[in-house]
Amino acid sequence: MMPRSADQLLLPVNPWFMWATLLVALALNLVPIGRQPAMPDFIALALVFWNVHQPRRVGVGAAFVFGLLMDVHQGGLLGQHAMAYTLVSYFAITIHRRLLWFTAPTQAVHVLPLFAAAHLTSLLLRMASGGDFPGWPVLLSPVFESLLWPLVSLVLLAPQRRAPDPDKNRPL
Repeated sequence: MMPRSADQLLLPVNPWFMWATLLVALALNLVPIGRQPAMPDFIALALVFWNVHQPRRVGVGAAFVFGLLMDVHQGGLLGQHAMAYTLVSYFAITIHRRLLWFTAPTQAVHVLPLFAAAHLTSLLLRMASGGDFPGWPVLLSPVFESLLWPLVSLVLLAPQRRAPDPDKNRPL
């Protein structure tokens, strides 16, 4: 059976493209724009996307490594982002089969608790180690990540979509 959200068959993902998008997400997180607590976490967004669409290629180990890279970059508590990314990746892999049945806007509603849990985990670990509360705008970050989900799905699945073939003998 085909998922309802898939109106066409997708080509296999190119592993180079998949890892390049994760590195671009890391680069976007490393851009120095000041302390913006409501800024979406692009690595978490890309990790959840690839955990949902390619759970055998991008797993919890990759999430842990990207989390350690973010921890080293921010100079905070070592393991804070690693723990958050690992948990969000685990739960994304857990619900990936169910999530693929929905359209992208409905998927955005389903991944909102994942993003909120990741930010809550990171916040609690930061606060437990004596860090300051970043302010209430931190609650907007998971919402922005969920709002970006349909756009990210459209962009990251674009290379896998087949061109429409007008040949009536080859319906796929």
